Amino acid sequence: MGRRNGTMSENFKNELAKELGFYDVVQREGWGGIRAKDAGNMVKRAVEIAQQQMLNRS
Repeated sequence: MGRRNGTMSENFKNELAKELGFYDVVQREGWGGIRAKDAGNMVKRAVEIAQQQMLNRS
């Protein structure tokens, strides 16, 4: 089973990691080093941002 390509840009993921406080782990260990909880929080925050952008467009 191969890895799927991500839908978030690397820059956006980095900004979310900085906002959520685990960018230092990403720098040291790469994306594979973050906790599952942090990955979940990152996805949750990305969804919140997308929803807010959709509301602002209407």
